[in-house]
Amino acid sequence: MSAADGRPAETGKPAGVLPQPSGLMDLLGVAAVLLDADGRIVLWSPQAEDLYGYTAEEALGRYAAPLLVHQEHWDLVIGRFAGVMETGRSWSGTFPVRHKDGTVRLVELRNMRLMDDRGDFYALGLATDSSTLREVERDVALSTRLISQSPIGLAMLDTELRYVAVNPALERMHGIPAKDHLGRHYREIMTAAKFEVPEAAMREVLKTGTPMVDQTTVVGRTPSDPDHEHAWSISLYRLEDPHGRVLGVADLVVDVTDRYQAAREAAEARQRLALIADGSARIGTTLEVGQTARELAEVTVPELADVVTVDVLDSVLDEHRPTPDDGTALFRALAVKAAYPTEAVQAADPPGHIAAYDTDRLATQCVRTGRPILVPHADADDLARIARDDHAATLLARAGVHSYLLAPLTARGHILGVLGLIRARNSPPFDEDDLALASELASRAAVCIDNARSHQSVRNAAETLQRSLLPDHPPHRPGLQLASRYRPAQATYEIGGDWYDVLPLDGDKTGLVVGDVMGSGIDAAATMGRLRTATCAFADLDLDPAQVLQHLDKITSGLEHYIATCVYATYDPHRAVFHIATAGHLPPALVRRGKHPELLYLPTGTPLGVGGVPFETITFALDPGDQLVLYTDGLVETRHHSLDERLDTLLRLLDAPDHSLEETCDRLLRELRRPDDPDDVALLIAGTERFPPQTL
Repeated sequence: MSAADGRPAETGKPAGVLPQPSGLMDLLGVAAVLLDADGRIVLWSPQAEDLYGYTAEEALGRYAAPLLVHQEHWDLVIGRFAGVMETGRSWSGTFPVRHKDGTVRLVELRNMRLMDDRGDFYALGLATDSSTLREVERDVALSTRLISQSPIGLAMLDTELRYVAVNPALERMHGIPAKDHLGRHYREIMTAAKFEVPEAAMREVLKTGTPMVDQTTVVGRTPSDPDHEHAWSISLYRLEDPHGRVLGVADLVVDVTDRYQAAREAAEARQRLALIADGSARIGTTLEVGQTARELAEVTVPELADVVTVDVLDSVLDEHRPTPDDGTALFRALAVKAAYPTEAVQAADPPGHIAAYDTDRLATQCVRTGRPILVPHADADDLARIARDDHAATLLARAGVHSYLLAPLTARGHILGVLGLIRARNSPPFDEDDLALASELASRAAVCIDNARSHQSVRNAAETLQRSLLPDHPPHRPGLQLASRYRPAQATYEIGGDWYDVLPLDGDKTGLVVGDVMGSGIDAAATMGRLRTATCAFADLDLDPAQVLQHLDKITSGLEHYIATCVYATYDPHRAVFHIATAGHLPPALVRRGKHPELLYLPTGTPLGVGGVPFETITFALDPGDQLVLYTDGLVETRHHSLDERLDTLLRLLDAPDHSLEETCDRLLRELRRPDDPDDVALLIAGTERFPPQTL
C-alpha cells in the first residue's frame, strides 16, 4: 500500500495508469469465499455468485457446508476445514458442489488458512469450474507441445518488434539461442537488407490486425547454414488479449527450401526450353557465317552468360590455310557479346581477329577432343588456361570471372570451333544443366554455321565464275562514253545470272547488252556465260537486234528450266541512232540534255526461253551528251516499294546534270541498293558524244 494515500503502488507504471485486467483470470472466473473459524461465510466475491448461484446477501453469515455441500459430504468437508484451520496446510482438489438450482457441479478447489492482525484465523477457498480449468489446461498443454516440438519456427514479438518468445525450431533456423533473441529487435537478429520487407509487414499487421499468411518469401543464409541458401515462408498474426489489447505479433516461419528449389528448377527448365526454342527461331536466319555467330551470341547473353565468345577454326573458313602442326589451334573470332561493360570483353579476341592458342589452353583441348569443358569455380590457374595470354588472364581476373564453360561447335561429325561462356560478379556458377543447354545451342548453331560456310564456298565459286565472264572495263567505242557496274547479292543469297557486255561491231558500230538469267548459283552463272558467248557470235553477223534476240530465244529454249530477260541495242555513231529490242526486260532510261529523264517504253516481248514470240526493233536518235541507261531488276525492285515508285526514284536520281557517267553509276547504286538486297545488279550507261570528235 502507498504510505501516502493507501492506494496500490505500481512500480514501473506511469502515474494514473491502472494495470490491465488479466485475460486468463477472467477466463477461469476464480471465485473467492472466506470462512471464519466456525465455518460461516464472511466474504463472497462476484465470481462466487456466478459459480455457485447465490448472491452475497444469500450467502454471507451462513454456514458454508449446509449451503454448498450435500449432506453426505459434510463430514469430509468439515474434516478438511478443521485440518486446514489447525495445521495451516493448504488443501486442493476437485470437489462436487451444490449449485443454488440444485445441480451438482465439479469445481477445482483450493483452501488455505489466513490470519488477520488480531490473530484470528480464517479459511479462504478459491474455486473455478473444473471443466473450464481442464479445457484451459489442455489448450496450454497443446500449445506448449506444438510450440516446442513443431518444425515451424515461431516467435512472439512485442509492439516494438522486440523478441518475447522463440521456439526451438526458430532457434535452429537462425542458429542463435532463444535467450540471445529475447529483448532484441527483429532487425538486430535478421540484419540483412532483404528482411526490411517482413519488418514492414509486421508493422502493417500490428496497425491493421489483418493477418498476412504465406505472402512473404525470403531467400538467404543464416549462421546455422552459411554455405547454402534457404527459403522461408513468413506468416504474421496480431496477438490480442480478450479485451482487444494488442500484445504484439506472432511470426510463423516455415522452411520452404525444397518447394522453392523445386519451383526454381521448374522455372529454369522452362527457361531452358524457351531459350532453345528462341535459339531455333533466331539462329541461322541468314546464310552468312558472321551473322549466324552474332545471332548465337545474342541468344545466349544475358540469359545464360555474362559474356559469350564464338570462335571458329581458321582452317574451317579458309580451306587453303594449313592447320598448324605444332598442336596449337588457330581461331578466327566471329562474335563477342557482354551483358554489361566489362574488362572480360577486352580479354576476348575481337571479331575478325585470328589468334593461336597453345596446346594447354582449354579452347585447344575442346576442339581436339570434341568434348565440352565445365569449370564451375575458376581460380587463377584456370584463368591462365582460359585466356590467350597472361594479359588477358589478368583482365579476366579483374572482371571477376569465376565460372567458365566451353561447348564445341560440331556439325556433321566435324568440329568447327567453340562457344565460350563466362560468368562474373554475382552470377551463380555454371552447372551440368547449363552445360547441356550450351551444348544444345552450340550444336544447333554449328549446323547453321556449317550451312553458311558451305554456301559461302559455293557462292564464292559462283561469283568468281560470274566475274570472269564479265568484261573488266567497257572498251572505248566511237561516239560513246561508257560506264558499268556489277554488284553481287549479299552473302546470304546465291549469286544470280545478271550480265552486261559491250561488243565492237563493223562500221564503228557498238553493241550494248544487259541481261538477267532467272535463277541463282553456278548453274545460272554458267547459263549467263553461254548466252553472252552466243550474243557475241550473233552480233558479229551484223543482225538486227530483234533477230539477235530471236536466235538467243532458241538457244535458251534448249536450256532446261532456264529463262532470261535481255535488252540488246546497237549504236551507229555516223548516224547517231540507236537500234534496240527487248525480251521481257525493264525499260531503259533515256536522259536527253535539257530535258527530264524518261523511260523508253519498248515493245516488251517475252523473256528468252519462252519461244515462238517475235521481237521488234525500235530506232531513235540521240544528240551529243544524251545518255541511255540499261540495268537489271536488282537495281529497282524491292519488297517494300512498288515498281512504279522505284522507277520514279531512278529517274529523279538521273535528273542531275554535269555528273560523269562513273559518278552516276556510283550514285544509283548508293541510293537504290540496300546492304541486304537479295538480287545482283548489272548496270551499263552509254553517253553519246560528237563523232568524229572535233579537233582544235
